[in-house]
Amino acid sequence: MPDHFGDQLAPVPALMSAADATDRLRVGALVWDNDYKHPVVLAKELATMDVLSDGRVEIGLGAGWMRTDYDLAGMTYDTPGVRVDRFVEGLAIIKGCFADGTFSYAGSHYTITELDGTPKPTQRPWPPILIGGGGKRVLSIAAREADIVGINGTMAAGAVDAGALASMTADAVDTKIAIVRAAAGERMASIEINVRAFFVAITDSRQATAEAIAKSLGFSAQTVLDTPFALIGTPAQIADDLRIRRDRWGFSYVIVGAEDAEPFAPVVAELAGK
Repeated sequence: MPDHFGDQLAPVPALMSAADATDRLRVGALVWDNDYKHPVVLAKELATMDVLSDGRVEIGLGAGWMRTDYDLAGMTYDTPGVRVDRFVEGLAIIKGCFADGTFSYAGSHYTITELDGTPKPTQRPWPPILIGGGGKRVLSIAAREADIVGINGTMAAGAVDAGALASMTADAVDTKIAIVRAAAGERMASIEINVRAFFVAITDSRQATAEAIAKSLGFSAQTVLDTPFALIGTPAQIADDLRIRRDRWGFSYVIVGAEDAEPFAPVVAELAGK
């Protein structure tokens, strides 16, 4: 689930409800915004969810990007550098809460004194942490700190605009993956690479659908078909695209929106065990 202030359920209780109603489903936010909750509060909620779900939580965490959330809530929309600085401190505090025993932390934004975060999560040392980014700094942080690295467009403007879309081409993704590899070093072999597809269409009219999307975005149809942020075609065609993208970029964790989950089921069946 996303973590925004618009027309959606609050992610913590909604995800816990989903986990409680299932046996194997893993749950998480894409992503919890560090600015919306103090990291000690968020750590306690996440650890509680992990205990109650028998270890099925994944922690997506970000610095916050959507300008409208801040405006609606009357929160200061700091510069990207300040928001990322605060996010880095928040991540360190969350990890500190999950570690055994007490910890203290003194940063520019948070000060923690001899806190023993409880409960401790079931997954040790912590549930898988997903950090997504579109720019060099956040991608590098993700490569050093996360278990799952999400490759995103660049949202510097605080909205999905032309600049963000231009940073989602196949060539742009090549550059982002290179940043992750350079920053991760030996960690790269243990990192899972993630992408969230925004343009999803299960259709027999692959070319025509790509052309229609391309026209609305100002791109070529081939650019749309090549970007990992689009999944267009029959289940077999999309399965082939996913295998190609796994080989090229390492994507093994692919997310589609809630509205696309049911239509996407034949693609999952096509890929099962492959």
